[in-house]
Amino acid sequence: PPRSTLFPYTTLFRSTAGRVFLTLATRAAVNTGEIYGAVRDVPWEEHVPAKGTIAVDFSGSGAGVSNTMFGAQLVKDAVVDRLRERRGGRPSVDPERPDILIRCRLAKNGIEVRIDLSGPSLHLRGYRTEAGSAPLRETLAAALLIKAGWPAIAGQGGSFLDPLCGSGTLVIEAAMLAADAAPGLLRDRWGFSAWPGFDRATWDALVAEASGRREAGVRNAPPCFGYDIDRQVVKIARQNAKRACLDTLARFETRPLDRAAPPEGARPGLVLTNPPYGVRDRKSVV
Repeated sequence: PPRSTLFPYTTLFRSTAGRVFLTLATRAAVNTGEIYGAVRDVPWEEHVPAKGTIAVDFSGSGAGVSNTMFGAQLVKDAVVDRLRERRGGRPSVDPERPDILIRCRLAKNGIEVRIDLSGPSLHLRGYRTEAGSAPLRETLAAALLIKAGWPAIAGQGGSFLDPLCGSGTLVIEAAMLAADAAPGLLRDRWGFSAWPGFDRATWDALVAEASGRREAGVRNAPPCFGYDIDRQVVKIARQNAKRACLDTLARFETRPLDRAAPPEGARPGLVLTNPPYGVRDRKSVV
């Protein structure tokens, strides 16, 4: 289909998704033997690299499993036994940075076996190394912007303003959407990087295309403005925007809320903010 018809859906997914899973098996299970069998029947030799490491995340209870640690051990044993049988050796376990993260979810209807293709949560874009006192998760910020109709407003040349911007998450995410910038371009680690099904050449081509689209988008997108009374947090916001390669679009100033008017010449658009809570300087509110 034409990209214009896909834009609302691809934007929603790529900007708001927290994780991406590949489901390998879904099977009814009434006891631990059936759980073990369901996991062992998965062709792990096709999904775990020969010298790769694994980790298991297990959730749910039932079918003889009342402890998630026991469930994770049961799954690990099934994977290791399968690979030892097919390869003559077992994979190592790395709970911190595994090549393949296996996620199993046990529910009333059975066991679901998946691998996590995202790695660290997708809200970790890579640009926010510091945050203010009430940070907003990047995926939630993007979801709010999409719900408020920002992609369409930006497409018509409208401006964006966050009068209580903090470390700039809403402003940067607005600039990212306006510039058609893929949110994961700064990430250097993914859950699929060591997966045997990963096609490096195709991925490199997609990254190159995304980089080109961001560069073109930055030249044509409308500006996004953020104000905050805290000079230090505004400094952090500017640094975050620079890391995101969006500092020409995401513009920040130190201003109290009662002077938070859009800059002269800014086109009508969208005002969206994550108001502060708790004890704050009285000058920050009206």
